[in-house]
Amino acid sequence: MSNELQPLKRVLLKLSGEALSTGPGGNSIDPEVLGAISAEIRDVQSLGSQLGIVIGGGNIFRGMKLSASGMDRTAADHMGMLATVMNGLALQDALEKAGVDTRVMSALEIRAVCEPYIRRRAVRHLEKGRVVIFVAGTGNPYFSTDTAAALRAMEIRADALCKATKVDGIYDKDPTLHPNAEMIPRLSYDKFLLERVGVMDATAVALCRDNDLPIRVFKLTTPGNIQRVVAGEDVGSLVTAEG
Repeated sequence: MSNELQPLKRVLLKLSGEALSTGPGGNSIDPEVLGAISAEIRDVQSLGSQLGIVIGGGNIFRGMKLSASGMDRTAADHMGMLATVMNGLALQDALEKAGVDTRVMSALEIRAVCEPYIRRRAVRHLEKGRVVIFVAGTGNPYFSTDTAAALRAMEIRADALCKATKVDGIYDKDPTLHPNAEMIPRLSYDKFLLERVGVMDATAVALCRDNDLPIRVFKLTTPGNIQRVVAGEDVGSLVTAEG
């Protein structure tokens, strides 16, 4: 039986870099947005849940975009990884101002500003009640931060991978372009991959499918949604083997 209505003990939260910004033409990292996200995460800790976060870097730099313009893909991807480090440090600062004990762990060694990622150390941080922010993706080019989120979720043995987005969940078509788009509350991994749903990287979904890790897709900007998801409420869309 699915456990989506039970509180989640350990969660991997995937945040896009754009979640930290004010949007096109605005600040790439908005302190007010950071403050709001940090307050939500502080509330999650009141549930006694353990929280790991993987954050993207698209608000600062998109490696794929420059790669398509002719830059070497490996170099572009490494620049994108460094953008996630910047976002991770910004989120750590906001969380600690909110009273949340936090660690940033990087797949690339940058010891002056964050810890190197070591799985057992990450798990120990979580067990001690610290929020762990995983940055620099997988540390390898050609992999998205979605794939990094799926990998870290498996490594820390999270109960679910929860992806925060700009929309309420998974839709049958882009809701920003099609007003008649309908949200899909339940979806199987295979259907997700077959229909090429664009909300998450296919490699990440395949990894979750192979390890039977539930994926929850929900809207970040709805106040209280992170806490609802961790509490086990039926928010957004759920991707599992059964659908």
